[in-house]
Amino acid sequence: GLCSPEPTGAKTEEQIAAEEAWYETEKVWLVHRDGFSLGSQLRPEQGSPLPEGKVKVKLDHDGAVLEVEEDDVEKVNPPSCDRVEDLASLLYLNESSVLHTLRQRYGGNLLHTYAGPTMVIINPLSSPSMYSEKVMHMFKGCRREDTSPHIYAVAQAAYRSMLMSRQDQAVVLLGASGSGKTTNCQHLVQYLATIAGSTGKVFSAEKWQALYTILEAFGNSSTGMNGNATRFSQIISLDFDQSGQVASASVQTLLLEKLRVAKRPANEATFNVFYYLLACSDSTLRTELHFNHLAENNVFGIAPLSKPEEKQKATQQFNKLQAAMKVMGISSDEQKAFWLVLGAIYHLGAAGATKEPLADGAAGRKQFARHEWAQKAAYLLGCSLEELSSSIFKHQPKGTLQRSTSFRQGPDEPPLGEGPKLTALECLEGMAAGLYSELFTLLISLLNRALKSSQHSVCSVTVVDTPGAQNPELAGQSRGATFEELCHNYAQERLQLLFHQRTFARELERYKEENIELALADAEPGSSGSVAVVDQPSHQVRSLARTDEARGLLWLLEEEALQPGGNEDTLLERLFSYYGPQEGGKKGHNPLLPSDKPRHFLLGHSSGTNWVEYDATGWLNHVKHNPASQNASVLLQESQKKVISSLFAGRGGSALVLSGSVAGLEGGSQLALRRATSMRKTFTTGVAAVKKKSLCIQIKLQVDALIDSIKKSKLHFVHCFLPKAAGGGGDPRAVPCRRVSGSELELPAEHCEAGLMQLDVPLLRAQLRGSRLLDALRMYRQGYPDHMVFAEFRRRFDVLAPHLTKKHGRNYIVVDEKRAVEELLESLDLEKSSYHMGLSRVFFRAGSLARLEEQRDAQTSRNITLFQAACRGFLARQQFKKRKIQDLAIRCVQKNIKKNKGVKGWPWWKLFTTVRPLIEVQLTEDQIRGKDEEIQQLKSKLEKVEKERNELRLNSDRLESRITELTSELTDERNTGESASQLLDAETAERLRAEKEMKDLQAKYDALKKQMESMEMEVMEARLIRAAELNGELDDDDSGGEWRLKYERAVREIDFTKKRLQQELEDKLEVEQQGKRQLERRLREDVAGAAGSAVASRSPHRPRALQQLKKKCQRLAAELQDTKLHLEGQQGRNHDLEKKQRRFDSELSQAHEEAQRERLQREKLSREKDVLVAEVFGLKQLLEDKDSDITGLTQKAEALEAELQDISSQESKDEASLAKVKKQLRDLEAKVKDQEEELDEQAGTIQMLEQAKLRLEMEMERLRQTHAKEVESRDEEVEEIRQSCQKKLKQMEVQLEEEYEDKQKVLREKRELESKLSAISEQANQRDFETEKRLRRDLKRTKALLADAQIMLDHLKNNAPSKREIAQLKNQLEESEFTCAAAVKARKSMEVEIEDLHLQIDDLAKAKAALEEQLSRLQREKNEVQSRLEEDQEDMNELMKKHKAAVAQASRDLAQMNDLQAQLEEVSKEKQELQEKLQGLQSQLEFLEQSMVDKSLVSRQEAKIRELETRLEFERTQVKRLESLATRLKENMEKLTEERDQRAAAENREKEQNKRLQRQLRDVKEEMGELAKKEAEASRKKHELEMDLESLEAANQSLQSDLKLAFKRIGDLQAAIEDEMESDSNEDLINR
Repeated sequence: GLCSPEPTGAKTEEQIAAEEAWYETEKVWLVHRDGFSLGSQLRPEQGSPLPEGKVKVKLDHDGAVLEVEEDDVEKVNPPSCDRVEDLASLLYLNESSVLHTLRQRYGGNLLHTYAGPTMVIINPLSSPSMYSEKVMHMFKGCRREDTSPHIYAVAQAAYRSMLMSRQDQAVVLLGASGSGKTTNCQHLVQYLATIAGSTGKVFSAEKWQALYTILEAFGNSSTGMNGNATRFSQIISLDFDQSGQVASASVQTLLLEKLRVAKRPANEATFNVFYYLLACSDSTLRTELHFNHLAENNVFGIAPLSKPEEKQKATQQFNKLQAAMKVMGISSDEQKAFWLVLGAIYHLGAAGATKEPLADGAAGRKQFARHEWAQKAAYLLGCSLEELSSSIFKHQPKGTLQRSTSFRQGPDEPPLGEGPKLTALECLEGMAAGLYSELFTLLISLLNRALKSSQHSVCSVTVVDTPGAQNPELAGQSRGATFEELCHNYAQERLQLLFHQRTFARELERYKEENIELALADAEPGSSGSVAVVDQPSHQVRSLARTDEARGLLWLLEEEALQPGGNEDTLLERLFSYYGPQEGGKKGHNPLLPSDKPRHFLLGHSSGTNWVEYDATGWLNHVKHNPASQNASVLLQESQKKVISSLFAGRGGSALVLSGSVAGLEGGSQLALRRATSMRKTFTTGVAAVKKKSLCIQIKLQVDALIDSIKKSKLHFVHCFLPKAAGGGGDPRAVPCRRVSGSELELPAEHCEAGLMQLDVPLLRAQLRGSRLLDALRMYRQGYPDHMVFAEFRRRFDVLAPHLTKKHGRNYIVVDEKRAVEELLESLDLEKSSYHMGLSRVFFRAGSLARLEEQRDAQTSRNITLFQAACRGFLARQQFKKRKIQDLAIRCVQKNIKKNKGVKGWPWWKLFTTVRPLIEVQLTEDQIRGKDEEIQQLKSKLEKVEKERNELRLNSDRLESRITELTSELTDERNTGESASQLLDAETAERLRAEKEMKDLQAKYDALKKQMESMEMEVMEARLIRAAELNGELDDDDSGGEWRLKYERAVREIDFTKKRLQQELEDKLEVEQQGKRQLERRLREDVAGAAGSAVASRSPHRPRALQQLKKKCQRLAAELQDTKLHLEGQQGRNHDLEKKQRRFDSELSQAHEEAQRERLQREKLSREKDVLVAEVFGLKQLLEDKDSDITGLTQKAEALEAELQDISSQESKDEASLAKVKKQLRDLEAKVKDQEEELDEQAGTIQMLEQAKLRLEMEMERLRQTHAKEVESRDEEVEEIRQSCQKKLKQMEVQLEEEYEDKQKVLREKRELESKLSAISEQANQRDFETEKRLRRDLKRTKALLADAQIMLDHLKNNAPSKREIAQLKNQLEESEFTCAAAVKARKSMEVEIEDLHLQIDDLAKAKAALEEQLSRLQREKNEVQSRLEEDQEDMNELMKKHKAAVAQASRDLAQMNDLQAQLEEVSKEKQELQEKLQGLQSQLEFLEQSMVDKSLVSRQEAKIRELETRLEFERTQVKRLESLATRLKENMEKLTEERDQRAAAENREKEQNKRLQRQLRDVKEEMGELAKKEAEASRKKHELEMDLESLEAANQSLQSDLKLAFKRIGDLQAAIEDEMESDSNEDLINR
């Protein structure tokens, strides 16, 4: 997909070929008046070049080839982007592509489309079935990236953002009237009410539906553009608690068209509720309202519906309205009050009013035209006809209407009762509008009463719905727009300006603050000219005089309404003088244009894309204070009907309505109070404090309050577009089109697919341009829309880099947050172009932060899964322990039951059970008395505590009331101070202006004085010259008189010249001021246009060429940015593929390593298996040997038995021969014992030494070779390490991280060497142990051979062994000793070599240690904590390894012990059998000794006995050794288990202590945070008060200093004037 940021899957060859073919055709959009058409751009032929700025396009639908302007050709996106969900993902972003995508989606019934962060919705002509509770639950809990565009997605995004950031959210709906804003508002709130839920049913979907029904009835009406148009602006706020449920709700309304009740444009209806009420089917209610007989005509134009189906529908709507009011908690009496007031308004319209002038021109009395209908209205309102008439026509102040003139009203403002006179019909219309306004305000108050709650709320979601942009010309009406439509258009324009500021201007400012450069084309200015035309304020707040300062329409209306003789003509004349076009002005450069009709003008809304013609007739009446409208509230409060007066009583002075405009400011929750305070501040600070009573300025203040209430929230914008105009085709001025060339092409628009819903493309293009959505989209695509502060980003996403968390700790303090974030981003391996580091925050491209959030969610889910597993394991173990305890308890109960059964029949037990309750009775009585005493004490304590609680409650109530009084006084004083400061600022500005004017006059006076002095000097010089010339010609008397006359004439001429010059200077100054104003106005309009027109007079083609070049530059820049973004997307996809490839390579290498590890393990197991097989084979051989020994012994026993039988058959010998035989037997036994011992020792040492010699030689040879190889390799490694360390030490400061890695490498090599040495030593010890076992087995075999030798010696009878054999044995013994000594020497030499190797290794280790010390100096402090953690972890791992090895060894030893025990049992059985046989043989031997048996037989038997005894002793020693080994192993096992349990207990204690400390620290932090917030709030308030006080004092001081300075200057001026007058008088006297 070219449009999606990430590829959705692999493309087929056909798709790739189709895309290549599509790119080769160079498809373009040709823009024309009716829309745009698809075509192919043709390349110019050789030899016939096209004119500059022209291209050839071949249209697809008819094949026509046209030569068009290059600016009218736009690039086309691939077909895969036709129905893309987000317009920001288009490959080429231009108007035609956006319109084509919207048209394709709208044709496929896809009404919603993302436009970056905003939503675009095209209102369907029919209501589709895409809004249901099932669809709502599909969006529940989803992120914006995971959902398709839908109005529910906007609500879910706002709700999710509120829960995540705990920041207030606001959804603003923009669009023309009839574009579906109110319907989408209903869906938004419906979703929030359904998904979030509510605590205590404060706000539910049913309540919202009832609220919407009521507001639709009382605030909607039928207009030319919309059959059910909202005629007021509403702010719906939902306050949520900590858990995300709706805690309370509120509704604020403003800009209500209350005059629509009495006056409205032709062919438009009044509010819906009147038609519902007139069609009600309740006869009792109709009788009570006097609706049985309706008037034929009504001056308000309220008439019942004529068609039967409309009447039936209105009746159903009225029943639905009553049910909705019941749901909202409005009782029947309160509903009755509403119907009475509405009926009274209808009867007032039927009553009418007489016209003011009579036939003779005299002023007539104002009265009702039909008194019977007025009487009905008075009866319904609960007053007399006279009171009603006086309230409407006589305007006498009564009750709360008497208001004293305060300093806020000012001396220049007329009182409410004065001003231009009103006609009788205007008075009647004012009363009707006032009644409906009071009724609507009461309705909003009652609705808020049903929605408010005292529950604590954390944050809120606000939905803003205002009437759409109005243009009667779009509806096919020829009338001009009204003042109310101007107000609604102005509100829409302000919201549109807010959208542009938030999505474009504010982002640009943020990028400039963070030093981020963006290559954006020059966008249009953020300020709107039409907004300035309406509300540009005056700097002279207190002045109502007509000045030349440019002011907006609202300010001019106020001035003209209060000036005598003011009318709409002078209003428009002044407005055009400020904002109208000058000579040569163009429509695109001026927001205001004149109209051909009288008192009409054109105003360009939405950046000049929506020109609305307004009719200013009667607009001055909108700003007049109508006393009848103000008397309406008093009339309702003093009504004789209790149902009316009880509702309206006490509302006159309440703060529920601001200046009669903003309703619904009841404080139900803390957030609602905060919003109401913000709105009140808008109406009581700045200019509003002075102008809040002005009806026209109130319009600006209401819109300001609307903007202020949402500007601190996170805004979500929804643009609603009209698919078609309501009426026929209007003037092209209303729907501007784009010109193709000098003669506009009229081409058919591109044909839509069959069955698609049609769109008015020019109308949609005008709305798209007016919304300035493309600027926001370009900013979103080319900029970095997602951003986070460094610390917040690190805290949120450090879970994705566990190695950094393990390195620094979870809550480590970072000195340089920017550097920490850079490390984190490097570890996350993001594409460099997808983020940018600012000065205080990190910025991300669209979608990058969402991908990080997905990774974070996945990691968090894994962590939570592990935590859940641990928790479940812990709970299962606890449950198992509980079951064990229960099992023990059950067994205990069973035991007790058995015991009870045993003693149940025992008499003493019966006596005990009988006596024990009697003993317990006394004990229970004592306990009851004690409990009664405790209850009495607790009651006394409870009463005392209740008393203290009541006192504290009274004190708290008193303090709260005092606090509220102080806060109200503080707000009043603050408002007073602010208004006073405004007045002081205005007076200061006036004084500065006066001083400036006085300085100018003083400068003019000084210049004139200097000029007069120079002229006097010239006169004096001329007089002296003349006197010198005439000296001597005339007499003194004659000359004196003549000169006096000349002097007087010169003085008169000087005075005349002085006056003439002063008049000329004043005239010149006035002319210059007018010229300056005109120049300033021309500069504001268009300096470049004036310069262009001047140049155009010289060369008419240059401006057009410059304009074309500018457009071409902008278009090329946009295409370049699109291509750049596409390239960045491709780079991002390549980066993702590289990441996947790296991940695959790492997984592959891990798989190879695991396979290698498994192969090594398999080889090791095979070796171990071979060893075990060998051991089994040896054991089998041993077992066979023992079996053979046993068989031999049995045979010998049988032979002995046979011999005994033979011996028993022989005759008895004499005693002498028996004694001799015994003596010889003892001697032989002693000799045999000595020889056996010597032979045993010699044979054992010989065999052991020979075998040890062979094994040691082989082992030492192998070890020598391996050690030589290892030493050589280690020498090479050490040499390389030394060289690398020398190189690295030279670059220590620059390459610290590389040195750290080398250190880790050296440490690993050291550990490997140590592990190899330990493995070698273990192998050597193991081999020594194996040799010892073999030697023992050889010893056993040797002993068996010696036993055979002993048997052979027994056959020698009395002969002693020969000396030759003894010598041979001695020689063998010496040879064995020599070989043993040689083996010992060889072993010692090998030990010396091993020690030398150890010394060399120690030297190497020392050298490495020296290098490590040099490397560790720079990293010691940084790695202390890490080393401790690693040591603890290593100790734990070693302990676990030891434990596991010990457990395995114990299991193996137990298995061996079991085998040996089995063998031992068999041997013991054999031993018992042999002992039994031995006992039999001994008994037989004793019998033979008594019978004087043969000596040789006896010695043979004794030898056998000794052999059996030696074997028995050997078996006993073997058993003892195995038992000692088993006990030693058990002790080691117990020690290891104890150490493990101690370690585990210590770890658990440390974990519990850490958790407890963390909880305490968290609680303390929360308390400190709350205290800090409270302290900061108090300090802020104190600081604000101090600042206000200081500013007031400074202003007072500055005013006092200015006053003193002014007095001083006035005194100086007076003194100078007196001196001048004295000097003039003195000169006159002298001259006389």
